[in-house]
Amino acid sequence: MRSLLILFFMVGLTLGGTLEARAEQKPGLAILPFLVERTEDPSRGAVCPICQGISRKGPVPPGAQNILTRLLYQKMEPLGTFRVIPFEKVEEALSDLGAGRLESKPIPSSIQVGKNLEADFAFVGYLYRFEERIGSPLGAEKPASVGYHLHLFRIRDGKEVWQSKFDETQQALSDNLLQLSSFLRRKANWLTAQELASVGMDEALAKFPGPKELEEQTGIAR
Repeated sequence: MRSLLILFFMVGLTLGGTLEARAEQKPGLAILPFLVERTEDPSRGAVCPICQGISRKGPVPPGAQNILTRLLYQKMEPLGTFRVIPFEKVEEALSDLGAGRLESKPIPSSIQVGKNLEADFAFVGYLYRFEERIGSPLGAEKPASVGYHLHLFRIRDGKEVWQSKFDETQQALSDNLLQLSSFLRRKANWLTAQELASVGMDEALAKFPGPKELEEQTGIAR
């Protein structure tokens, strides 16, 4: 009996070690804080420093970029594709680089942070507009409007392997019947800016590739 108990104990240790090893096999992901792209002439739009894409510029209230960063963390962790590195460690690695380095040199900074944290990938996001809804879920005097870009970089070679762009001002169904499917996906309600940003992330991440595809991706064409 004692021998059986020892055997079960040893098997349990082996299985536990195997599960831990499998968890460690997931590629590491560093999610950097969203950056706010500023422009002197909002009427000309904001140009993404990474992909050169143009988005309509609008108000970005203080703390809005933190909302986007938190949303991305909340959605990537349960996705199970990556071993998501805690934000505290990312902040510490950014601090070691020096103040303002990420804003002035987003790509090399994100790659360096990824290397320092022994990550395999790094997310960099830009927020261009975060206009809040005026009104209620049932009726809005002014709809929410959000614009942001997401860029995923592979650390080993610095290549961008995935990107997503979201630029939407919610419309009433009466204004555009072609938006029926979009209107229904938004629960036929007027969303807050945070809810609209969250829906955009959900739709983008629903098409997110797996680790193998990301490893084999040759890069995003410009």
